[in-house]
Amino acid sequence: MDRKIALITGGSRGLGRNAALALAARGADVVITWRSRADEAEAVVREIEAHGARGAALQLDVADSAAFPAFARALRETLAGSFGRERFDWLVNNAGIGIHAGFADTTEAQFDELMKIHLKAPFFLSQTLLPLLADGGRILNVSSGLTRFSFPGYAAYAVMKGGVEVMTRYMAKELGGRGIRVNTLAPGAIETDFGGGLVRDNAEVNAGIAAQTALGRVGLPDDIGGAVCALLSDDAGWINGQRVEASGGVLL
Repeated sequence: MDRKIALITGGSRGLGRNAALALAARGADVVITWRSRADEAEAVVREIEAHGARGAALQLDVADSAAFPAFARALRETLAGSFGRERFDWLVNNAGIGIHAGFADTTEAQFDELMKIHLKAPFFLSQTLLPLLADGGRILNVSSGLTRFSFPGYAAYAVMKGGVEVMTRYMAKELGGRGIRVNTLAPGAIETDFGGGLVRDNAEVNAGIAAQTALGRVGLPDDIGGAVCALLSDDAGWINGQRVEASGGVLL
């Protein structure tokens, strides 16, 4: 594919890191954001560069929407200074956290934190970055398999991701005039440190999900990086406004 520039929020670890490296391996340049661990972000940039791609890392707390205009200015400077470009091509709204709490026990503070990070952030960050996103570009919003099936303890989280999926359709409708495709990627359970590493580290949870999955295992980060690349590629150019689940066929 032609050399593109991707921006991945929360790209210093977990699925964001894997997506960044998968895109770099396929010839894309990548800008990642990080919140609190500059060392992790710098390590990912080195890995991106080891693939022969250009990389950059910018600090961003997606929960702080007031910081988005300053972030856009920093991104504009980075695009010009490091990539010789005025615009980038692909936005992956990936940054997130996991809070495990039953419906009856979820606090308003937990609900608000999830809302700021998972719903408000992709809405207003995407809006803020529209002048920097190239016509014909892509936006990929990361959701969750938990919008299709229900596991106790994720009510508030799933509510936010359900909003993301509705948002995706509206974004696709309203940005189509610029040729911008917008889709949702909904991963199933993945072995990462997300949510305290529950799926990765709890053997009983891992085995239980694997038993309900057609392919007989839970997901690995590599399963998602490849899916990100596929949905951003020109081969997926006629896929727009869709929710694509990458879960190995769980709870079919």
